[in-house]
Amino acid sequence: MIRAAIYARFSSQMQSEASIEDQLRICRERAAREGWTVTEEFSDMAISGASMQRPGVQRLLDEASRGCFDIIIAEALDRLSRDQADVATLFKRLSFHGVRIVTLSEGEVSELHVGLKGTMNQLFLKDLAAKTHRGLRGRVEAGHSGGGNSYGYDVVRRLGEDGQPVTGERSINEGAAALIRRIFAEFSDGLSPKAIAKKLNAEHIPGPGGKTWHDTAIRGHRIRGTGILNNELYIGRLIWNRLRYIKDPETGRRVSRLNPQDKWIITDVPEMRIVDDALWERAKRRQGEIDATPRVQAIKETRFWEKTRSKHLLTGLLRCGCCGGGFASVGKDYLACAAARKQGTCTQNRSFRRGDLEEVVLNLLRERLMRPEAVAAFVASVGREMNAGRAEETATRARLEAERAQVTRRLDGLYDAIADGLRTAGLKIKLEEMELRLAEIDAKLRAPEPTAVRIHPQLSEIYRRKVEELSETLADPGIRPMALETIRGLIQSVTVHEMASGVRIDLDGAITALVGLAQPGAEVIVGSCSVEVVAGVGFEPTTFRL
Repeated sequence: MIRAAIYARFSSQMQSEASIEDQLRICRERAAREGWTVTEEFSDMAISGASMQRPGVQRLLDEASRGCFDIIIAEALDRLSRDQADVATLFKRLSFHGVRIVTLSEGEVSELHVGLKGTMNQLFLKDLAAKTHRGLRGRVEAGHSGGGNSYGYDVVRRLGEDGQPVTGERSINEGAAALIRRIFAEFSDGLSPKAIAKKLNAEHIPGPGGKTWHDTAIRGHRIRGTGILNNELYIGRLIWNRLRYIKDPETGRRVSRLNPQDKWIITDVPEMRIVDDALWERAKRRQGEIDATPRVQAIKETRFWEKTRSKHLLTGLLRCGCCGGGFASVGKDYLACAAARKQGTCTQNRSFRRGDLEEVVLNLLRERLMRPEAVAAFVASVGREMNAGRAEETATRARLEAERAQVTRRLDGLYDAIADGLRTAGLKIKLEEMELRLAEIDAKLRAPEPTAVRIHPQLSEIYRRKVEELSETLADPGIRPMALETIRGLIQSVTVHEMASGVRIDLDGAITALVGLAQPGAEVIVGSCSVEVVAGVGFEPTTFRL
């Protein structure tokens, strides 16, 4: 039996989900004609073929690596990807796993298709981008929006004389415009973007998109023209093509790059003015004064944006026990609730030394997370789930074996009838159906049984020693990254609660990862279980200076 999987995709919101179903239907028909058994179907809706970071494609590659099918069927090669490099990579990876690509347009895909069709698809994307860019430029030069909308404006929706929707028109939202002028005035008078954001949040004034205000939305980036303080549309100047976007080949994500000024398209739109020239100049003058300070100049000289920032042990894992938000750096070695410090929407303002928090977490991992009673409960839970799963699997396998014996007996009877000269159309159809079912049963029975889970009785002690070794290697820059990622994988979240009697830290650990570290190769079947331990006022808080 040849197992086939189908992949379908449409790339535009202008298309409908029916496009996916149409592709799946014609691919199923092809599989039926070839006698292939369709075991999987993958799809991506309204996602560009220029990126490999698509859920359907990633799931397809994952299941191909596990030998779940022999052929992938698609309507055309450009459904899998339009990017030449991605097509080649996809072809190589599927070929490595012994999976062939068959499309309705090209037939079985070979290296020749990958080269020629990939080049054609790449040229199509480039031509499409050029045409889109040309069309947007015409709209901008006419004073209309080239895409997106700035805070302070409403999108105008109306029909033109031809009965078609008119796009790119905007009108000033007077309420938001007054707030924009207030932000410019307060900044010009000496308030920082962070202080302004806190004031607006304290007054319960919704920010862009109805969300809370962040200082970055106000400050933005002067050179790139982002942020409220740098948006020249507020003085009636529409600037387009300031940035271009290219795809990072490593991540597949788009990255912005600044275009030369002679490539910018600048159009005067005085009807869109919100801020007068005097107020704009005051704000620009203050920005210039800030940039000229020794502190800012010293920061710029470091060119920190060109350096890859090292990830710390708790980066992205810390949570505020008051608001549930994340933590952010508030100094070289200190962390605090981002909502409290930057937005003023949380009351937990206390900062914590990074090293102290890391020390508490490492001690919790070493001494508390795998304490003997927790391990015993976990082992018992694994045993119960394993036994239940094995019982169900054994029963399913027994049913399949009984069905196989029954199908085999019935097939033998049909073969005998044919040998005796019985020939009918219905007999032939029944024979083909039963042979197909027999092949499906055999495929399921060929699947290997999972190996038994055996957990070492001294698991907690083995785990404690390994975490101790890992925490010691954090001081070695040569192997720190590997040790850091291993320890981070053991943690789901760390929640910091500020209490009247002290500080409590709740650590959620991924217990399946813990077992994997203490006992490499162990197959844990309980899914993404976690266990919580607490370092509170009774857990030597003075040792960690919290």
